[in-house]
Amino acid sequence: MAGKSAFKTIIHQIHLCLGLASGIVVFIVAITGCIFTFHDELKDAFYDYRFVVPQDSAFIAPSFLLKKANNFQPDVETSMVVYNGDTRPATVSITENGTNFLLNFDPYTGKLIKKVNLDTEFFSIIEELHMYLLLPQHIGKQIVGISTVIFLVLLLSGIVLWWPKKIKYLKQRLSVKWHARWRRINYDWHNVTGFYTSVIAVILAITGLTFVYKPVHDAFYLVANLGERYESDFFTSVLKKPAENKQYQQKAIDLAFQQTRKLQPNSGMYFVWKQDDSSPIITGAYPKSLHFDHQSNYQFHPKTGELLYQSGYSSKSAGLQLQEMMYGLHTGQYFRLWGKIIAFLCSLFVAALPITGFYIWYGRKFKKPKRKPKIAKIA
Repeated sequence: MAGKSAFKTIIHQIHLCLGLASGIVVFIVAITGCIFTFHDELKDAFYDYRFVVPQDSAFIAPSFLLKKANNFQPDVETSMVVYNGDTRPATVSITENGTNFLLNFDPYTGKLIKKVNLDTEFFSIIEELHMYLLLPQHIGKQIVGISTVIFLVLLLSGIVLWWPKKIKYLKQRLSVKWHARWRRINYDWHNVTGFYTSVIAVILAITGLTFVYKPVHDAFYLVANLGERYESDFFTSVLKKPAENKQYQQKAIDLAFQQTRKLQPNSGMYFVWKQDDSSPIITGAYPKSLHFDHQSNYQFHPKTGELLYQSGYSSKSAGLQLQEMMYGLHTGQYFRLWGKIIAFLCSLFVAALPITGFYIWYGRKFKKPKRKPKIAKIA
């Protein structure tokens, strides 16, 4: 028993020190993740420029949109167009005089609907806070990554501290004594919510680490593929030399987009990315608008628009499919509405853990001594 008590004392000290060290960052990351969970739904409610009237005509060529976008930043060539669906604008990201903008175009006419300043837009700021704490990326990314690793240790150590000495006390540990004093309610709330959210919180934390550390991202690929790496999962970098006397009536990027739509006619969202004249044009198709899973990808010659490589979703390995699910798993989007609700609630409860934990420490550290009863003097 003494050994177990000493072990839990050590775990408690580790839990306390790590919690105090990372609490602020964990709170910021969790509460911003909570807010960002329903960012698409909230944007749709407040921003009318996110919708267009659908038409029977085809989408306007990506080369036209890129040309219009490049007029805003002639020194830097814009290279990617995202077609967000039949009822949503096509978007192009640019940087103008050091400021990041998102250009929203009517996908049927090419008319500029809205130029959004991403450096001041609310949900973009929330995303930057969540990922980088509004610090330079190379600094903020590491702080968030290290704090997330610490949070995983806190979850594990918290379970050890929560675990009852005897099974008969388990029911007591699974509920909050609402009629007790507020310090006891706070203590129970910290332990109970920490336990109930632990599994989902671990998933959110580990999937979040895939955006910070490449080895974590690669580990998912290898684990799902049982250690195998498949050549079919990776784009080819070999380019065929086009015939010198051939005349191309359309630009390669437009041909690439047209072929992608023919290959995936029922997709809800597309992107087309022109890198440079020595690198292939890459396109992607997603089944549903604003949902980044189950994507199919294609590679085209930058001069001719000839299809060089295709990777439909069903042909991808389990490892690559899992990697491409990371955003959906991290935000809950992969499981649609219920997944988002669970991610929202879990993030909200996780954001409360540093606060309730701090009050537990503060109450014990600065606990007022009990007053000694006064002894009546005998006359």
